[in-house]
Amino acid sequence: MKTNNVNNVSFTNSNIGLGLKAMSKIVAVQEGGAGLSNIRFIQDTATGLIPKAVFARSKADLGENSFLELSESALVYYCPALLGKVFKNIYSKRLPADLQKQISTPAVELLKQKGNKALLPVKAAIALGAFAIPLIEFTLNYIKNLMTLKVFKQGNFENIANLNKDNKEDKDFNARVEKSAKKNILKASGIYAGCLALGSLLAVRGNKSKALQNISELILAPGTKLFRNNKKKADFLNRYFSLDFADNNGKLALSKGQLTSCVLVGGAGYFGASKDRGKQNFLETLFRFPLVGFYIICGNELLEKGFRKLLYKNNKCRDLINEQFEVPKLKDLKELAIKKGGDFDTVYKKLLKQKCMIAGIPLLFGIGVMGFFIAGSSNLFTKYRYNKEKQKG
Repeated sequence: MKTNNVNNVSFTNSNIGLGLKAMSKIVAVQEGGAGLSNIRFIQDTATGLIPKAVFARSKADLGENSFLELSESALVYYCPALLGKVFKNIYSKRLPADLQKQISTPAVELLKQKGNKALLPVKAAIALGAFAIPLIEFTLNYIKNLMTLKVFKQGNFENIANLNKDNKEDKDFNARVEKSAKKNILKASGIYAGCLALGSLLAVRGNKSKALQNISELILAPGTKLFRNNKKKADFLNRYFSLDFADNNGKLALSKGQLTSCVLVGGAGYFGASKDRGKQNFLETLFRFPLVGFYIICGNELLEKGFRKLLYKNNKCRDLINEQFEVPKLKDLKELAIKKGGDFDTVYKKLLKQKCMIAGIPLLFGIGVMGFFIAGSSNLFTKYRYNKEKQKG
């Protein structure tokens, strides 16, 4: 039996059980050192892909949903930090060594300091370079349309969703879908070219121009710029609409504001690409996307906070949840078990169970409700609407 030693207290880990071990690993990912990326990739892939695969209505439906969900998750949760690093290396070379070390410091913190005229425009330039991510997210929906046309020879959503049993394709209709997709991909490319041009201008001339300084602040800390005398509004805008990176121990990481930009810009692509393929596709997107988008941005976070409050008020998990509804990190449970005294294995296992329940139930609820319920109900409503229209027609 394996034993470990923590502050001279011996404990075993072989009696935890496979289920608890697996859940503790997920919690470890949730609290790991990659910002939002790892746990959100798991959450959103599980919430989006698995239910859609279960309720797939055709091979084309399964194929395009698999492509979209996997590419979106990889793009949104891992590429911003990679692009940030690339543009950091490009733009920060002009900065003094002491300012280069502060690149990952959030802009809202830098604005409280003096002497940031050179740093803020460079940070804004890096953020604009990473704006490729929401723009690619926008194009993915049109790329999906092109892929379905090429691979499955289908452009009409009624056929893709297996609503129309005749399964006939209109060549003119498909040509319009293809033309719109290519047009919007070019449009996104043009917008990104503008972002790169503005970013280069900010990096080179930002420290000498008041106007460029203002643009930099608006990009990185819109709340601070627009609501200097209203902290509540400023904090909200900074949290959900700043394009600044989060700080992950000195490294650039995905921020909540960047995630919001991906959802909103990507949403425009969702609605546009679905409208191209017919009324039923647009209405299905209109039903599903607002709920899923809200959940991605802040729904799971609100769910976790609400669940903690519920547990605390019902006198559950009081060993971990304090009066502010805060919960210790997984890495702190061993030290907490030692402080509580008694048999270490028993106390630690109890704390670990509570920790996994606090984190796991909201996650499973999100997958079950936001995933399976929305995927299943949206398919049913689409079929119901289509049949109703056919009866009227």
